[in-house]
Amino acid sequence: MNINKLEIDKFVQRTHGMSKRLADLYDNLNTMPVMPDTLPQALLELGSASEIVDMATQELYQQNEELIQTRNLLEAERQRYQDLFEFAPDGYLVTNGIGIIQEANHAATKLLNVPQQYLVGKPMINYVSSEDRQSFRGFLIQLYECNKVKELVVRIQKRNGELFDAAMTVGVVRSQQGKLVALRWLMRDITERKRVELALLKNDCDLSQDRPWHKYCKGETISLDMGVIWYVNQGCVKLSTLCETGEEAMVGLASEGTVFGASLTALHTYQATALTDVELVSIDLTEIAASPILSHTLLAKINKRLRQTESFLAICGRRRVQDRFHQLLLLLKQEIGQPVPEGTRLLVRLTHEELASACCTTRVTITRLIGKLQKQGKICFDSKNHIILKNIYELN
Repeated sequence: MNINKLEIDKFVQRTHGMSKRLADLYDNLNTMPVMPDTLPQALLELGSASEIVDMATQELYQQNEELIQTRNLLEAERQRYQDLFEFAPDGYLVTNGIGIIQEANHAATKLLNVPQQYLVGKPMINYVSSEDRQSFRGFLIQLYECNKVKELVVRIQKRNGELFDAAMTVGVVRSQQGKLVALRWLMRDITERKRVELALLKNDCDLSQDRPWHKYCKGETISLDMGVIWYVNQGCVKLSTLCETGEEAMVGLASEGTVFGASLTALHTYQATALTDVELVSIDLTEIAASPILSHTLLAKINKRLRQTESFLAICGRRRVQDRFHQLLLLLKQEIGQPVPEGTRLLVRLTHEELASACCTTRVTITRLIGKLQKQGKICFDSKNHIILKNIYELN
């Protein structure tokens, strides 16, 4: 019940007036009694009732003050939320479970180029490009079974027909019974970001622009710094560690277009050696942290190194030495192979000792296995002693 403060004040004044008149009447009756048997008792009871009404009035007044304060706080919170919603830098929309727009802030209306009053009540799918609508419908269906924040990238079409790439982050709102009651959408225009990222990914030479170049000759040890990642612009680098016996174990190869560095390993002993003459570009970790585009570009290259490392681990896990060597040759074919008429030529010449360290075996064993494969006609060597895996090799 909404009681006006002015009305409560009037009620309080009237109650006080009534109490005063009762007190005056009681005093007069004591001096000039009219009904000595019943009237004084009745006035006493009426006075008690007046006191109870007065106390109730004071309590009502206090409760009304508290309600006013609570209402003012709620209004301030509602206005603060409304301001955050309306003036958020990203597009923000609220829809029901099937994607009908219920609320849209200023940024969303600007992104879609539609006035706010014309957005409310419209299906959100109306603004999704035709080629993405099927996947968008499937995404909406998935949200019915999901309680986590989900992300989606779709092409959005403005009212004037212009298209842009939008990154959508969606939160699901459910009732206490678990029923989906609303979806909250955060929408960003990522068209420019995708264009720059695509251009950078297509042209790795951008990584070498305006950054220090370093050249190492074949056999040289490359210095490693925890604050730097090396990008291989040309050549091939061997990555190795030392076993407890003091023997070297090869743990990876960084070929052209890949990266390596001390910050990408947890090994206490880690060494990088140029297998050929190499050209390297140093990229500072602080620069990577400050550039999302650079981080995105390097992520694919780091993932490639991670997959290669897992392949080396899988090789070491095989029981038979000949199986380990076979898988190593297939990995080298993938990493540093070059098609030639006879098959695939390994661009880097690895010694028997290096091949043995990658297979966790001895140089003598590798020499024996190479001789066996030569006799079977599965491998041969070119004039520079590079291994050529013949076309029949994978049939093994």
